[in-house]
Amino acid sequence: QVQLIESGGGLVQVGGSLRLSCAASGRTFRTYAMGWFRQAPGKEREFVVGIDWNSGATTYADSVKGRFTISRDNAKNTVYLQMNSLKPEDTAVYYCAAARTLAVFSTTPADWGQGTQVTVSS
Repeated sequence: QVQLIESGGGLVQVGGSLRLSCAASGRTFRTYAMGWFRQAPGKEREFVVGIDWNSGATTYADSVKGRFTISRDNAKNTVYLQMNSLKPEDTAVYYCAAARTLAVFSTTPADWGQGTQVTVSS
């Protein structure tokens, strides 16, 4: 099992920025893709972004393209999500996730973090 620890959530005004971090530990040799999902109140959890651990290839939800950027630090087993131009509709609990491949990441992650709250105030 892979343990995922998120940090960096908080309260920000519309148009502001936040950076989330997710550190992976445990059986990380089974993990080749990591990224983020989010869940807003009363809504289902949705895919946000994923990154291939080896190639750096990325995939983004249309709703965040051009505003969010994912990156990784292989030495630290950590991925980062830089969120710019935040909107009220970005308010959600953000969950770090891990999967065997980027191809399956958006549909069937294997491991989840505990979540971190992001609130965008207008």
